[in-house]
Amino acid sequence: MAGPTSYSLEDGRVLVSAARSAIELCIKSPKFDRSMVEGSIERFTEHSGVFVTLEHYPTMTLRGCIGFPEPSGPLKSLLVEAAIAAATEDPRFMPVSHQELGHLVVEVSILSKPERIIQKSASGRLKEVKVGRDGLVIRYGFKSGLLLPVVPVEQGWNKEEFLGQTCVKAGMPEDAWRRPEIELYKFTAKVFKESEPGGSVEEVALG
Repeated sequence: MAGPTSYSLEDGRVLVSAARSAIELCIKSPKFDRSMVEGSIERFTEHSGVFVTLEHYPTMTLRGCIGFPEPSGPLKSLLVEAAIAAATEDPRFMPVSHQELGHLVVEVSILSKPERIIQKSASGRLKEVKVGRDGLVIRYGFKSGLLLPVVPVEQGWNKEEFLGQTCVKAGMPEDAWRRPEIELYKFTAKVFKESEPGGSVEEVALG
């Protein structure tokens, strides 16, 4: 299985372009054959988690974000599914309209497999997390939440704020991460993003 560090900038450009193509084709023709896009990234057969994020340009406000934290299938398939879902199925937003396509920036995050943080104490968990490197997943019963590594960097959060906001994302109290029965996972990612709608693609520096 390829890890996030194995993806080059050229790989990122190909994947972001494919994500945009999937979104545009879906919105213009909802019954389009997804294999058309998958065929353009046929070589990405490895199993990796992936998220696709959409932002309005130039305000860079969130417009949709959907993905798969677990490497549950070939990247070529999960990327297309995540891109379409980010544009049409994010429950926080209305589906992206045809008129919006030229005003959206596409971002693709390739994830490592989430690793369980085995520390049970709050202090131990804080030591395990590094802002600018890790993304977080929190789980308890039927509740779960995920924040990508880029989020605390963009928001200027420290470790405690990052952990707290991951709890909030899961619909839990902000301090739930301190409870030993809460499951906490971390992962890394490589992030590739358009500079402007349909523009050049660069790797996002997280550190």
